[in-house]
Amino acid sequence: MEQKYEALFSPWKIGNVEIKNRIVMTSMGGTSIFGWLEPNHFDKEAANFLLERARNNAGLILPGIAPIRDIILGKWLYQGKGKYKELKKFMDELHKTGCKMFVQLTAGFGRSMAINDIMVKACKNKALGFVMKPILDMDYLTASASATPNRWEDTCYSRPFTKKEINKMVEAFAKTAKLCMDAGVDGVEIHAVHEGYLLDQFTMKYTNQRTDEYGGSFENCYRFPVEIVKAIKAACGKDFPVSLRYSVVSKTKDFGKGALPGEEYVEVGRDMEESEKAARYLQDAGYDMLNCDNGTYDAWYWAHPPMYMPQNCNLDDVKHIKKFVDIPVVCAGRMTPEVAAEAIAAGELDAMGVARQFLADPEWITKLMNGDEASIRPCICCHNACFNMAHYKGVGNDQPLSDNMGMARCAVNPTTMQSRKYRIIPTARPKKVAVIGAGVGGMEVARVLALRGHKPVIFEKSDRLGGVFNFAAAPSFKEKDRELLKWYDKELKDLGIEVRFNTEIRSEADLEGFDRIVVATGAKANRPPIKGIERSIEACKYLGGAEVGQKVIIIGGGLSGCEIAYDLYLKGKTPVIVEMKNDLIAVAGVCLANSSYLRDFFALNKVEVHLDTKLKEFTEKGVTVTDKEGRTFEIEGDTVITSMGYKPTPLFAGSRKVQFVGDCRKVGNLRTAIWRAWDVAMKI
Repeated sequence: MEQKYEALFSPWKIGNVEIKNRIVMTSMGGTSIFGWLEPNHFDKEAANFLLERARNNAGLILPGIAPIRDIILGKWLYQGKGKYKELKKFMDELHKTGCKMFVQLTAGFGRSMAINDIMVKACKNKALGFVMKPILDMDYLTASASATPNRWEDTCYSRPFTKKEINKMVEAFAKTAKLCMDAGVDGVEIHAVHEGYLLDQFTMKYTNQRTDEYGGSFENCYRFPVEIVKAIKAACGKDFPVSLRYSVVSKTKDFGKGALPGEEYVEVGRDMEESEKAARYLQDAGYDMLNCDNGTYDAWYWAHPPMYMPQNCNLDDVKHIKKFVDIPVVCAGRMTPEVAAEAIAAGELDAMGVARQFLADPEWITKLMNGDEASIRPCICCHNACFNMAHYKGVGNDQPLSDNMGMARCAVNPTTMQSRKYRIIPTARPKKVAVIGAGVGGMEVARVLALRGHKPVIFEKSDRLGGVFNFAAAPSFKEKDRELLKWYDKELKDLGIEVRFNTEIRSEADLEGFDRIVVATGAKANRPPIKGIERSIEACKYLGGAEVGQKVIIIGGGLSGCEIAYDLYLKGKTPVIVEMKNDLIAVAGVCLANSSYLRDFFALNKVEVHLDTKLKEFTEKGVTVTDKEGRTFEIEGDTVITSMGYKPTPLFAGSRKVQFVGDCRKVGNLRTAIWRAWDVAMKI
């Protein structure tokens, strides 16, 4: 291990509980030891996930949030003692690794509940809501401190919780914490005065307009989380640690409007002055640790930072708040080990919180300790599988039910929380397999084939690995994408996989001697026959280094087009986005944390955006377009870039001997390419 990381591997204490190192695996929805959306139970998949991270040197593990009242069917978490007996056995195994674990308990979501189309209908239609209530009680699940608009569908309003309901939840926290303690759990974490979840909605002035003892004054607004910790301490004793998930600053301008890094704005939630007071107040109430970041669901990119956010984005605020408390303080949010170690060594921080990197590589701490950082598979902050809750104008949470039920999976590591579906099974009959194309899909299928004992050979018509992902990784803010490409390069070399560069395969006859063929030839850009299209350049040409003028028009406001516009702005150019839909990035699969950052960035920096606008033709001066009212006008620019989607380019289409991986089968994203690669490689 490099000396610069030594501070990360010193012991520390939360109350009387000693933690062996300063690396905390923070909670991620879907990794709950009691299950996620389904009725609460001891979840074996989550248990396997958590135990693997414990065996790989995590110091403290915080499983995914466990609602104290089930989302489906509404059973209380303290009901059903059988799961706590299984939890006791699990804790015995986990403690053998030297790791500690706190169970994270949540009061709920309130106005942040990610409601989809059927949930919206249940909220608005009393009859449907009544029919669904025994299974999915939307009136309760979306209830909040006050009547406030839902983050995902602002025409749906939360109703205020009653004092009787609040008292029942406080009681449930205490009962559940006692059962966890009796099962050998080392502590609990309360979620949360954080991220704009239910408890946070009570503390913030823009979401709490109550006039009873749970609203108005500072003490009243923080009464709910204070009552919870006092009830837990009364039930479990003062020495049982209770951590609090805490957002230092809300970074919120209004409902649905976040504040970007460095932006001057008026805070509607918790500002730093209030946070200084609140942190001390919550400590004095009985909390033993603050597990910190920033943000709300209205400023979601602080708590779930995409690749556009700076690394260590929350650290300065967390270091500041540590000055006001005596209890340990943890910081999460794109934390890097070297920066965290420096802050810990300086006494500015007690531990680093890490979440998604544990999804991408369960062994990353072990590799760090062994000086093998190059072997760490990086999280690229894409949210494609762990949190792909998409939202855009006119649509609530546009997320498939299968993804909603299976959170905390990983685009770059399909085995995460899917160990029964994706696992390396050695082959009994090794085969020689030709893989055509060295993009991510091709590299991943070859890697899995080699791990299973097959002999893959990659044929690549260019002179480098990566395919179109090289273009996706080109912008300055895609450093993690570039790390992933380096990781693949190392993996292929370590596994001894032969790659034949500058070799184009034209027919199956070129592949004599191979038992199987896998095609991963990707897709090509859509270039529809629009007048003057030859005057434009395609997105990949720009990302590949093509020169552009000062004012650049981007045709297509999906994720790729918006990232190009963002990249251009960072380079000092003047981007203009033309999009035929009524919102930017109006597609499923792109997390709201990612898309809202780009939308907020363009709004703050007054980037010219034309929605509901169709391209008519390319001209010598720019483009001619038509808006939704049917008005035709010209937009002038020095360069026009098209980002209008892609279409598959499968080689040997129709052949029964060939398997297809990645975009040549169906245009998707990194997740679809990698997961499909496993689907194919596991069956050969």
